Amino acid sequence: MIQTVLNSIPTPSFEYALLSPILIMFFAACLGVLVEAFVSIEKRRFAHLIIVFTSLLFAFFAVALQSGPNGRALVANGTVALDGPGWILQGTILLVATLSALLFAESKVDPLGDAFASRASTLPGGEEEKTVTKLGWTQTEIWPLFLFSICGMLLFVTANDLLVLFVALEVMSLPLYLLAGLARRRRLLSQEASLKYFILGALASAILLFGSALTYAYTGSLEFGQISNGISSANNSPGLLTAAIALVAVGMLFKVGAVPFHQWVPDVYMGSPTPVTSFMAGAVKVAAFGGLLRVFYVAFGALVWDWRPLIWVVAGLTMVVGSVIALAQSDFKRMLAYSSISNGGFILVGFSATNRPAIAAVLIYLIAYAFATVGAFALLTLIREQAGESSTLIRWKGLGKKSPLVAALMSLFMLSFAGIPLTSGFTAKFGVFTAAISGGATALVLVGVLASVIAAVFYVRVIILMFFSDPIPDGPFVVVPSVFTTIAITSSALVTIILGLFPQLIIDLISSASVFLR
Repeated sequence: MIQTVLNSIPTPSFEYALLSPILIMFFAACLGVLVEAFVSIEKRRFAHLIIVFTSLLFAFFAVALQSGPNGRALVANGTVALDGPGWILQGTILLVATLSALLFAESKVDPLGDAFASRASTLPGGEEEKTVTKLGWTQTEIWPLFLFSICGMLLFVTANDLLVLFVALEVMSLPLYLLAGLARRRRLLSQEASLKYFILGALASAILLFGSALTYAYTGSLEFGQISNGISSANNSPGLLTAAIALVAVGMLFKVGAVPFHQWVPDVYMGSPTPVTSFMAGAVKVAAFGGLLRVFYVAFGALVWDWRPLIWVVAGLTMVVGSVIALAQSDFKRMLAYSSISNGGFILVGFSATNRPAIAAVLIYLIAYAFATVGAFALLTLIREQAGESSTLIRWKGLGKKSPLVAALMSLFMLSFAGIPLTSGFTAKFGVFTAAISGGATALVLVGVLASVIAAVFYVRVIILMFFSDPIPDGPFVVVPSVFTTIAITSSALVTIILGLFPQLIIDLISSASVFLR
């Protein structure tokens, strides 16, 4: 009998070429662990940088080569779906992660992002140009954690099975809990951020796993396509299915920071080192929404009229709560945290349309938001005081008179977040609002327009502080960026401008690929 059962189990088949982006990042992460164990401290940083940027480059080329009209396949016995949205999400994650890695690789920044070493900067009060010197990166274990998290993201956005989705979620999240606490020896906020993220993240993962178990109990499968077929053919225990969808939704909405599951976002963003915050706000946001799209559009697509009202409510609350609370924030990182929550609500507006244009609109919004976010946090690392990074907004008065270029670039990203025309933010918001209207969510779009007006207030406030206020005597100064930071800022600004001025280029590309493989 045991032999009969064993014979009935299908032999696993893995298409290694199609899975190469995930495998490249996995093996790079394992190699990073070996570097930590066997390479001397003096040579670790250089070895890690070679491994990280080489693996990111090869993984992106693997994605680019395999994507296209024929780049659609169910692999690993149907548990991984490689399709248009999957390739776009993987490519975006790798590009955003590369920009974040440039901030991590800043050899002159300590783990908090609080001090530059051997960096010339003009100090306030008209003093001579001096050199601010402090310790550089000492925690090289960040690199294996960084790579493992990316590996989990690449699998998360292509997972076609609830069990694989859960495994990918943990591979993505566990390193993030540790990265958030990198500055634990310097300030308690980092410890608090790491602990809160871990506890609430573990709770959300448990809820997602419980929902997956109920889904299996109802449909007899964990694979998305079979779940959809099971829902369509079954006509019993609707309460069990409703509970399953609700639990899965809670677990997934926590990861995207939607209201009322958003409480962790401000504390984690503020307590984490700034390069880590940029990574979480950019790449993690893309991965979280990518997984949410696939779960609800593919696995639960047959029940769209059951879960769509829930998304409407959550989207409305997320936009309004995020925008209103952001008005009262005096810290830049905390303001961007609530901005992230608010932008998550705008993405959910497009998500709620449940049609093909909605998929393209959400993908475009994720690209626009991720690059602008990384650029904003990269600029934050340049605005400093003697005690370290300066994120208190009131201290930025007159910053545009001290450093017009940095203030102008920060203004560009703020205008993009606000959705001002000729920026990527306008293209993104126009896309999700248009998709939502075509999907019958006009009332939700009106709420989104109101939330956009509210959000514009705190974005414009930053610009007014920098350009239309007198500098304070002991205000922050702007350090000269390194090559790594310059590349990150320039790339983010270019994407923000190009997607605003020439949106049709990327819209046509994404629209042609915005179909999930079922």
